[in-house]
Amino acid sequence: MTECNQTPVSFATLDRRNLVADFTGGTITSDAGALLLRQADRQIGLIDALDRAIPDPRNPDLIRHPQRALLAQRIFGIACGYEDLNDHQQLRDDPLWQAATDHPGTDGMPELASPPTLCRLENRIGRNTLFDIAATFVETFIQSFSSQPEELILDFDATDDTVHGNQEMRFFHGHYDSYCFLPLYVMCGDRLLVAYLRPSKIDGALHTGVILKLLVKRLRQAWPDVRIILRGDSGFCRHRVMNWCERNGVFYILGMARNSVLLHNIQFEMDRVEQQHRVDGLGHRTFKEFLYAAGTWSRLRRIIAKAEHLVGDKANPRFIVTNLSGDPRELYEDNYCQRGDMENRIKEQQLFLFADRTSCHHFVANQFRVLLAAAAYIVLSHIRRAALAGTELAHADVATMRLKLLKIGAWVKKSVRRLVVKMASSYPWQSLFRIVAERLHVIEPSPHLSP
Repeated sequence: MTECNQTPVSFATLDRRNLVADFTGGTITSDAGALLLRQADRQIGLIDALDRAIPDPRNPDLIRHPQRALLAQRIFGIACGYEDLNDHQQLRDDPLWQAATDHPGTDGMPELASPPTLCRLENRIGRNTLFDIAATFVETFIQSFSSQPEELILDFDATDDTVHGNQEMRFFHGHYDSYCFLPLYVMCGDRLLVAYLRPSKIDGALHTGVILKLLVKRLRQAWPDVRIILRGDSGFCRHRVMNWCERNGVFYILGMARNSVLLHNIQFEMDRVEQQHRVDGLGHRTFKEFLYAAGTWSRLRRIIAKAEHLVGDKANPRFIVTNLSGDPRELYEDNYCQRGDMENRIKEQQLFLFADRTSCHHFVANQFRVLLAAAAYIVLSHIRRAALAGTELAHADVATMRLKLLKIGAWVKKSVRRLVVKMASSYPWQSLFRIVAERLHVIEPSPHLSP
């Protein structure tokens, strides 16, 4: 372990007793819950798949840190809240982390990778490899279903990723009033399919059509009869995308920016809800549908309009375009509005998994960082979906999962035959931890033990 100053630290007295602390407790970890990440990854096989997707140009005879261990160290570190490569300088001596990454120490030397080693991994990834990693996420998504789903709703959304240095491909974006990147995410419920970093000097819907085509092709290879729905805000309402969907049997429900023609079509409804608001001071809404074609469209399409007047005397008209059948109110409230949950999933990745830590100089390295954060999200979302269903944390965000399941103090004792992790007796979520560990259990052949 790393040497440190053994001088006790003194605090204010407690009930006439001196209160001191030191760092002589031995091999104690603060991340015992990382073992759950290891078990979750073994169930979905994500890190093994990433290792196969990423070529390793190093001389096998000179490798001390296998690529798989590097990926596990980085992905699990992000999941546990270690956003910076420099954090791994301390983690590399931790026997619990050596176990979690399947790279236990030998000969008394620190076996996990140093920050420079992890940095070299980030900067040797090529563009073709990024595509292979993205394909791995889609395959992991497909394997997360035990049977063919009847319907898949693919949520597309873009967000800003502010940069503060002089990184490649940084541009100023007027809407966000900052220098930033403009990553594109595709989710299906809480499952992630795509995390694609883009420069901000583009249309926010750029490459949506290409990504949708690739996804639909692969998903229909796996499930020929699955019903696929594209869902997005008005930034993704593009006539070419809708034309392709109509030709290929894909449904869509997309927001539409308001214009004078659309507003004219619901003027009567807007006047009525405003009058109702004047009477009782409450918010009122009603729905209307009609056919409409913008100047660039090749055909009339179904528009669903929400005419609403909010408390506070504010008009709030909204429009969506869709080729789905059904009641207008239900399509808007029960289908389209549910896309808001995707924004929470993006926030989880950016706020808690550091997907916006794109501080590398090279753009490709920053894209790889976004994918590492996405991989950490996939592992944690698997725990939430497969191991926390029906518990008090069934809908917890990743920050809450980290606090209650991963950041656990424990004493680690290593011998020739086993590694014992003794977690704190005062840990308040012991029953929940046992449930999660049991649900993530992977049946494996017993290791051979010498007599």
